[in-house]
Amino acid sequence: MLDMGTRARAASRALGRLSADDRTRGLKAIAAAIRAAAPAILDANRQDMEAARKKGLDAAMLDRLALDEKRVDGIVSGVEAIAALPDPIGRELARWQQPNGLDFARVAVPLGVIGIIYESRPNVTADAGTLCLRSGNAAILRCGSESTRSSHALVDAMRAALKAEGLPEDAIQLVGTTDREAVGQMLSGLDGQVDVIVPRGGRSLVERVQKDARVPVIGHLEGLCHTYVDAAADPQKAIDIVVNAKLRRTGVCGSLETLLVDAAVADTLLPRIAAALTAAGCELRGDARARAIVPAMKTATEEDWATEYLAPILAVAVVDGLDGALAHIERWSSGHTDAIITEDQAVADRFLASVDSAIVLHNASTQFADGGEFGFGAEIGIATGRIHARGPVGADQLTIYKYVVRGTGQTRP
Repeated sequence: MLDMGTRARAASRALGRLSADDRTRGLKAIAAAIRAAAPAILDANRQDMEAARKKGLDAAMLDRLALDEKRVDGIVSGVEAIAALPDPIGRELARWQQPNGLDFARVAVPLGVIGIIYESRPNVTADAGTLCLRSGNAAILRCGSESTRSSHALVDAMRAALKAEGLPEDAIQLVGTTDREAVGQMLSGLDGQVDVIVPRGGRSLVERVQKDARVPVIGHLEGLCHTYVDAAADPQKAIDIVVNAKLRRTGVCGSLETLLVDAAVADTLLPRIAAALTAAGCELRGDARARAIVPAMKTATEEDWATEYLAPILAVAVVDGLDGALAHIERWSSGHTDAIITEDQAVADRFLASVDSAIVLHNASTQFADGGEFGFGAEIGIATGRIHARGPVGADQLTIYKYVVRGTGQTRP
């Protein structure tokens, strides 16, 4: 692990000397290499899936782990989108002059070496590695044991592409052991070689990283995502958005977990929303007011308001207008993604200003909580903390800055 850190540091320095065109060339080569290696990647994934089923992983984990031709194509498209992004390194974020004539510029630079610790999604291997490359960072990847074969196949293709282009292949490294001690080594910072850690996974993983890391962490809590249906919501729009937000893919962190409905329209609109969800196979768990309107719902407990189901299960509460919705979200939201459905712009504006989450939406599905949908090409995760990166973490968010000061001979009195 220490040797891996040393090689990553050397690669990060080499990346810093490359041009934007060099990094783009490497990314395009990686996209082509992953496309060419698709049969090997899919074969490795089949082996991972067989082992995961034997271990009894749940449906949400299996969905995150699974690759098919369409998903591999999506990985390639994501890399190509990252290659097409403006290079973030060297951007002038601000520039000004002082009365003494000194010229100040705040300029974007790479973070350095980024350690990414993640669970079952093989696509994170490509997303994280290429976002780091785009932003001039070296990546040390530590995947979960369930995706190790798939991730190795992806990284082999990525490193081979970098080597063929004469670029530092150690810019992307995958930890070769599933021993958890390797995670502890990464969290220690590998003798100062790791600059930032990014965890992507469930609560237990993120909490361990945040507790034990000796280096800064860009982390996120689970996606306890809410959608509030206001009295002024368009009924069909509400039905369509809620069904998509919950059921498009239940295993992603942007999946809706709690539905809040204004009491002013709950009697007429909640049965319609519930019928659409139930017909699509979603289990509903409601509070007393919701169950009085739709008795077929199961009884929601306090635990349901704090549960990221990642499954076709939805908690439902009837609230007293916007104030009731804001109070529920303030208590239970994980600060990930929350949405409002309304045609009243003043109500929408108040919701968007009041909800302190990384992503807030008006009249749109919470499933848009995704870096690709934001135009970032991909993401390493959705950051919910209070450091420089918040929301989808793309290439721009994997930079920091330095100050470049230009003078003409000034000395300080």
